[in-house]
Amino acid sequence: MVPVILSGGSGTRLWPVSRKTHPKQFWPLLSEHSMLQETCNRLENHKDMQAPIVVCNEDHRFFVAHQLQTSTLGNPAIILEPMGKNTAPAVAAAAFQALKNAAQDEDPVLLVLPADHAIKDIDAFHTALAKAERLARTGHLVTFGIVPTAAETGYGYIQGGKHLDEAPEAMQIKRFVEKPDQETAKRYLDSGEYFWNSGMFVFQASTYLNALEQFVPEMLAATRQAWEQSQTDADFIRLDKNAFASCPSDSIDYAVMEHTDSGIVIPLDAGWSDVGSWSALWEIGDKDENVNVIVGDVLAQDSTGCYLRSDNRLLATLGIEDIMVVDTHDVVLVAHKSQVQKVKDLVNQLSKEQRQEINIHALVHRPWGSYQGIDRAERYQVKRISVAPGASLSLQMHHHRAEHWIVVKGTAKVTRGDETFILSENQSTYIPIGELHRLENPGKIPLEIIEVQSGSYLGEDDIERLDDIYGRQENRK
Repeated sequence: MVPVILSGGSGTRLWPVSRKTHPKQFWPLLSEHSMLQETCNRLENHKDMQAPIVVCNEDHRFFVAHQLQTSTLGNPAIILEPMGKNTAPAVAAAAFQALKNAAQDEDPVLLVLPADHAIKDIDAFHTALAKAERLARTGHLVTFGIVPTAAETGYGYIQGGKHLDEAPEAMQIKRFVEKPDQETAKRYLDSGEYFWNSGMFVFQASTYLNALEQFVPEMLAATRQAWEQSQTDADFIRLDKNAFASCPSDSIDYAVMEHTDSGIVIPLDAGWSDVGSWSALWEIGDKDENVNVIVGDVLAQDSTGCYLRSDNRLLATLGIEDIMVVDTHDVVLVAHKSQVQKVKDLVNQLSKEQRQEINIHALVHRPWGSYQGIDRAERYQVKRISVAPGASLSLQMHHHRAEHWIVVKGTAKVTRGDETFILSENQSTYIPIGELHRLENPGKIPLEIIEVQSGSYLGEDDIERLDDIYGRQENRK
C-alpha cells in the first residue's frame, strides 16, 4: 500500500497552538512526535508499506520535508497544492503520482489518511488495514467507520447496510449523514447501525480515478492537467496553479462515496480520535490522580478534570473544574470544557479584527531554524534568532530598517556588502538600511543571536531576496 497523507488542515479549534502558519499536524500534541510523524510511525510495522505521498500547501512544505526526514517508510513525495480544493482533488493528484511511481502494470492500493488523527490500538488498526486492502484489490472503495462510544455531535456518520458475503465484517454503505443534533446522535448510537465518519479510505488508484471520471469528470480533467503540468522543485511537486484553480472543490464523500455502488465500510474500534478540540485532547491524554491532563510547567491545586498546558512560563490553577487553559508565548486561552467547540468562533472574530495571533506564533519556524519576538514598539523590535548547524538565511536587503546582531551562542558567518567575517559569542555587528547581508551557521551547534531592528517599517515583507538555498520566493527571512 501507498500511504497518501493529507496535511492541508488548519485546526482552528486547537487555537492558539494551531495557527495558519503552523497548524496542529506539525505539533507534538500527544508525544514527543508531531501528529504528522505519529501518522507515519503507526504504519512502520505494517507489511509492504511504501514511501508516503504527502499533499500539503506551499506554506507548510518545509515542515513536511523536515519532519519526515527520519521516516523509515522512505523518502516521501510531497505534492504542493497552490490552493485548497478539499480532499477529492488532492487524492486524485496523489493517485496520478502513485501510478507514475509504481512498477509496470501495477495498480497501487492507496491508504488515505488525514495527518492529524490519533489511534491508540495500532494492532487493531493494522488488522483493519489488511481487510481493507483485500477488498480494495477486488474493486471496492473502502472507508473505516469508527465504532461510536458516545452520542457525538461533532462528527458525521455512516450508516452501514448489508454485510458482504466474502467479508462479513464489512458492510455496504447505506448512506452518509452530516453532523447531527444531540437527539439524533443518540438515536444513531442506540440503533447500532451508524459509525463515525473517519475520513480514512483504502482503494486502488485506478478504481478511484475511474470513479471520478464517472461522477465528476471535470474534476478529474482539471487535476490531471494540474499534475501533468506540475514542476518538480527539490523535494516538491508543484501542481500547476492555473489548471488547479479551475478544479471543482469537493470531498471524497460527496464526489465519489455517496454515488458509487462499490462503497464499503469496515467498523474500526481502535481508540481513534480526530483531535479536533481541546476536550478531545483531554479525553485521550494521560491523566493525573485528579483527572487532569498536564503539559509543561503547571501547578494545579484543588483542580479536577482540566486540560492545563503551558508552552513557556509557570501556569498555576486553584479550585477549578472542567476548565481548559492553554498558555502560549503570546496568547492565553481559558474555556470551559463544554465550550471548546466554539473556539472556532473566537478565531473568526479575531480574523475580522485582522489580528496576527491567528496566523503566526511568537515563535516562528523557518527551514533554517526559528525566531521569536521578544519586544516591539513603534520604531524598533527585538528578536531571538536560532540558526541550525550548516543552515543559512537568504542573501537579502531591507529598504526601511537597519539591524543590530549580537551573538549569544555559537559562531556566525556574516556577509555584509562586499565583506564576509566570523562572529563569536558576545561579538556584534550592524547592518545598515539597504545593505546586502546574509547570516550563516558554519558550526556544529545551534547559532543564537539577538537581533534589534530599527526603522520606519518593520514588517516581514520588507525584504528583497537575491539568493536563497531553499528556493523560496515569498517575502520572509
